[in-house]
Amino acid sequence: MAGDLEGKVALISGAARGMGAEEARLFAAQGARVVLGDVLDEEGEKTAAEIGESAIYQHLDVTSEADWEAAVARAEATFGKLDILVNNAGILRFGPLETTSLEEYELVIRVNQIGPFLGVKAAVPALRRAGGGSIVNISSLAGMQGIAGGVAYASSKWALRGMTKVAALELGSAGIRVNSVHPGGVETPMTRPLGMNTDPDQVREYTTPIARIGRPDEVAQLVLFLASDKSSYSTGSEFVVDGGLLAGQTYASLSD
Repeated sequence: MAGDLEGKVALISGAARGMGAEEARLFAAQGARVVLGDVLDEEGEKTAAEIGESAIYQHLDVTSEADWEAAVARAEATFGKLDILVNNAGILRFGPLETTSLEEYELVIRVNQIGPFLGVKAAVPALRRAGGGSIVNISSLAGMQGIAGGVAYASSKWALRGMTKVAALELGSAGIRVNSVHPGGVETPMTRPLGMNTDPDQVREYTTPIARIGRPDEVAQLVLFLASDKSSYSTGSEFVVDGGLLAGQTYASLSD
């Protein structure tokens, strides 16, 4: 049976591990050919090799305009076109606002906000040549609400949410849809130092309606929907995958 992405070509940033790698595996399983972009070359090459002939790895520093142009060119040269861009790469830094250095703040903004901007800018001409497509920006629950200790991270994710809407307005007439995904706590190498994992000796208590950490494959399934033609009437929107955290607060007396 044909998959949801049969015949499509996708470029995913931050795809060497974590959510990006899971998205790449799922996309390939659903019929896509995938370019995995990352700065973790050894891990990226290994992930692409594990996926097989439908995947290739491309070094991609998302803060580099030249790297983005090279990644898009590689997709077209190898697979003939580009239909899907997933801006997945991101970094996380925590600390009080008053002690966050300008250098650290700018680093997060460059990766999490400027990186996707450069990605969209580089990919749009190729998406136009392909007759349209889908852009999925991986924001965060921190792009829907504040997060104490995460001034740079939250700022970058709110900005990505806004950029998604602007891009959707500008690109809709070209058949290019643009949406943002907002994960809550998901177990990845980036979040494990925060105790967001399933290790029984380290796992923290979750008070979300679905009282556990999210899995990368659960985010990947939502990204797949947005990348595919099944979401053909969705653009400029936010899609939350957070175990119900954004729904509000649960009081113990109501759940007894």
